[in-house]
Amino acid sequence: MMSLDDEQVRTLETKAEAIRETVIQMLVEAKSGHTAGPLGMADVFTAFYFHILNHNPKLPSWEERDRLVLSNGHICPVLYAALAHSGYFSIEECLTLRKFGSRLQGHPERLHLPGLETTSGPLGEGLSQAAGMAYAFRMDDKKQRVYCLMSDGEQEEGNIWEAAMFAGKYKLSNLIAVMDRNNIQIDGMTEDIMPLEPIADKYRAFNWHVLEVNGNDVRAFISAVDEAKAIYEKPVLIIAHTIPGKGVPEIEFDYRWHGKPPSKEEGKRFLKEIRTMSGKVLHEYA
Repeated sequence: MMSLDDEQVRTLETKAEAIRETVIQMLVEAKSGHTAGPLGMADVFTAFYFHILNHNPKLPSWEERDRLVLSNGHICPVLYAALAHSGYFSIEECLTLRKFGSRLQGHPERLHLPGLETTSGPLGEGLSQAAGMAYAFRMDDKKQRVYCLMSDGEQEEGNIWEAAMFAGKYKLSNLIAVMDRNNIQIDGMTEDIMPLEPIADKYRAFNWHVLEVNGNDVRAFISAVDEAKAIYEKPVLIIAHTIPGKGVPEIEFDYRWHGKPPSKEEGKRFLKEIRTMSGKVLHEYA
């Protein structure tokens, strides 16, 4: 894939800003949900839905589409926002998040909304689901890729390592996992709750190829995915180092915002900060 030029990067960064704004608006309206993770992963989701994925919002069930599995379903506001901005449903529907009867549940439910590949909630299951999809595509000689987005905190789940062992054994090179390495979970910092390091070496020991990248740098992340696609003999893990709460300096790196929504007044302030910070980023390319 050709490298991105500055104009393409600007376009993607502007889209990531819009997705962050939608996430804040959703959470304020819902008065419930997770803030830090969705803001931190906005750049990754933008990269997927507006550059990387082979998909068609007008034909959500298109057989030849790539599959994106969200394992840590609690960050679904950013998934819903990315789906809406890319055309799967209206952006206005995002404001129904967590409301009674809404298609946008607090954790994604596959049969309720176009564009969802799995139902997620219990942590640790997504990599097993994605590995099964990748193995099935291998059996059927299909060329689609399967991407699995995971949190770092859920690496504490045993199911993750059963899936990692399976994917490594069968050399599922059509499987690319992305770990959101933001170093927080609901009770504190990951390295205080249950130390994960050396996490890259652990995956390598399970016969994975491992890359590390700044997950808030769209250009760098897309380059990492391009490199991952060139690995033919192993599954690939991309450790995406992200800033939880990215775009809102006052909550960045604060684990207390893992599962806390902003109030109406905080939401107004956060939107202003996101627009200000985004302007600074875009100015660097001017």
